[in-house]
Amino acid sequence: MSMQDLIPEIPSLHDEALAQALQHRIDRKTKPLGSLGRLEDLMLRLGLILGTEAPRLIEPQLMVFAADHGLAAHGVSAYPSDVTWQMVENFLAGGAAVSVLARQHGLTLSVVDAGVRHRFEPRPGLLIAKIAMGSRDMLEGPAMSADECATAVAAGKTLLQRRPGNVVLLGEMGIGNTSPAALLLARLGGYALPDCVGRGTGLDDAQLSRKMDVLSRVLDRHPRATDPMSALAALGGLEIAMMVGAVLQAALERRVIVVDGFITGAAVLVASKLQPAVLERCVFAHRSNEQGHRLMLKTLRAEPLLDLGLRLGEGSGTALAWPLLESACRVLAEMASFDSAGVSDRA
Repeated sequence: MSMQDLIPEIPSLHDEALAQALQHRIDRKTKPLGSLGRLEDLMLRLGLILGTEAPRLIEPQLMVFAADHGLAAHGVSAYPSDVTWQMVENFLAGGAAVSVLARQHGLTLSVVDAGVRHRFEPRPGLLIAKIAMGSRDMLEGPAMSADECATAVAAGKTLLQRRPGNVVLLGEMGIGNTSPAALLLARLGGYALPDCVGRGTGLDDAQLSRKMDVLSRVLDRHPRATDPMSALAALGGLEIAMMVGAVLQAALERRVIVVDGFITGAAVLVASKLQPAVLERCVFAHRSNEQGHRLMLKTLRAEPLLDLGLRLGEGSGTALAWPLLESACRVLAEMASFDSAGVSDRA
């Protein structure tokens, strides 16, 4: 596959006529101008993404991408790597937080095995797209070869193509994956590493210091990994690379992309460095408690919908934000205008 096929050109959604028509429709609802606050911004964004004055959200797909990380052997997480496959089983059994929230809101939940160090039995809800049994130790070499990275991106595109609907909600699972997210933010965002590294699943001070030391050595080990694809291969993870492909394909198909927290944000960061117009298709669900996420959101020029102190991952933030997207579409479609309701406008 050529690089052009792997990374399709994503055109800008700029459409001044549609933007003006949407804004006029929003402004003529029976309310003071701007009184629905950021819900009005969300109405406008959803209309522009879907290319219509009457956006409808169809068959939303919540996709949780899972993989293991070789770097986890260096103690960068408070939990052992086996928790990755155990949590995949928990997702499939319906016992995880994201499983509960997906059921509550009628979201189709799929778990993608991008590179978990475990052999799963095929079953409904599990998409097996394993590239390898986890990424490699970044202190010894790149997390993925260039071919593995490209294969993961291509697999993410194909998986997305095969899902119905016009909305994808991104989630992830992978013990140790706040480390590649922090590394990608530092390298592609140009930030000092300490500003990007947080406690992940709950590291104490000594463990956080160890994590910082490990990640600093990783950056020193890969000085030439500066462009988006080489950084993704050297410093990323299989689930992040597969999400990059899903984001690119969703953007190409003009789907709404609902972004969860720090790790899914890292995938969007890479995708946006490859094709900046990706960001026009994104709705950012929440601001997490992971230290680097605020910088990630700043880099992505994103204003998230919620700020609940979450740091769970899984796509849980996207499921919690989902009712706001539904409300934005319903208000735009069903709320009366001054003219239709016979209500007097302001003088």
